[in-house]
Amino acid sequence: MQIMADVGGIPGKNCRGFCKYCYFKNVKETKILGCKHCPPGQVGCPHCTTDTNMTRDYFPAYQVLASLQTNIFQTQIPQNTMVNITGDGDVSCYPDLLNLTSGINDLGLPIHLGYTSGKGIDDPQIVDKLINNGVIETTYTAFSTDPKLRREWMNDPTPEASVSALKRFCESCDVHAASIIIPGVNDGEELARTCEDLESWGAKALILMRFANNRNQGLILNDEPIIPGIGQQALDEFEQLVIDTSKEYNLRVTGTPVCDPETDSPYALSKDKNKEYLEILTPIKAEATIITSKISAKYISKIIDNLGASEHVNVVATEQEIACLITEEDLRQIDLDEVKDTVIIPGRCFVHDMVAEEIFRSDGKFRLIHRGPDLLTADGEMSGTLTKKDVLKQELYAFEDLIELINYMGVKF
Repeated sequence: MQIMADVGGIPGKNCRGFCKYCYFKNVKETKILGCKHCPPGQVGCPHCTTDTNMTRDYFPAYQVLASLQTNIFQTQIPQNTMVNITGDGDVSCYPDLLNLTSGINDLGLPIHLGYTSGKGIDDPQIVDKLINNGVIETTYTAFSTDPKLRREWMNDPTPEASVSALKRFCESCDVHAASIIIPGVNDGEELARTCEDLESWGAKALILMRFANNRNQGLILNDEPIIPGIGQQALDEFEQLVIDTSKEYNLRVTGTPVCDPETDSPYALSKDKNKEYLEILTPIKAEATIITSKISAKYISKIIDNLGASEHVNVVATEQEIACLITEEDLRQIDLDEVKDTVIIPGRCFVHDMVAEEIFRSDGKFRLIHRGPDLLTADGEMSGTLTKKDVLKQELYAFEDLIELINYMGVKF
């Protein structure tokens, strides 16, 4: 279990400048998206109004520690709990990082440094101090171990020191390295060189991230490409890159949005070799339409088909590739002729319930709209720390919840 220590921070400001590929680089205005946390009659809340995440500076260490202690005292945390230091800026740029880690260490809890680029570590000796303060795990944005590429693409002012820090972390604790893949920049021979370095230094895992440069890939806060001129990398091409890299190196290689060769995620239940596990699930006894993302649709459809319910439950894909990032705009593009009387939308999608009802009833047909489970599977960012058994168990619980919702709210057949 992890408990969060949120240090705040502003993207672009509290990370020594935007990386070229940063999601937030072109976000210039507040957006109110709507979500399940909004009040019933109001679109917008702290969770889905983006200025709350873009204008908060770093919090002082004493404030972070006080909040953490409150959470610990109010929660019965298991003995293996780890503190995840996270924020919207770069954790390595947090000025009170040594004091904060020292304070957490005094509480007797091990520490995970959340996503950090290492741009704030000018002196690799800082790593030794962090290790002494109880850091046992970190997620480190490698991008490339070539300092020139880091300087150009990450705006890293001290790339040599950042790479040295990465090496020291690999030697001293569990490192889950991460690389956003820019085709023609840090793939091919450059990726091979990075993997060879990570493997020789002792890194535990590598997460490959498909570069998002279009709205339907998740850029819901701004419609402009992050880097003009770079096209979408084909999903099957990216998936093959993950598979090939996993075979080549002694690293736990996963990909997001696909795939994890070791656990069969995402949607391990859709694989023919795992078909037997579907017998555990409750039979589907009602009709419904499942709204999901372009990527998830084929997997969910296959699972529904293998459950023998495709005649009664259909899956409708939006153009959005990530289900959690579906917005009102995506739902308005759906052909309502394909939608049954009961509609299930992703639990965490950025659409207010009231707006979803208006959209799905706009043709004059009354439909019941419900949110499904928050997650139906685990992508590479989550599955990298899970076993195949963990992934299957998580999916079985999630699909059982989905089926119970269909059977309870759908029209019986």
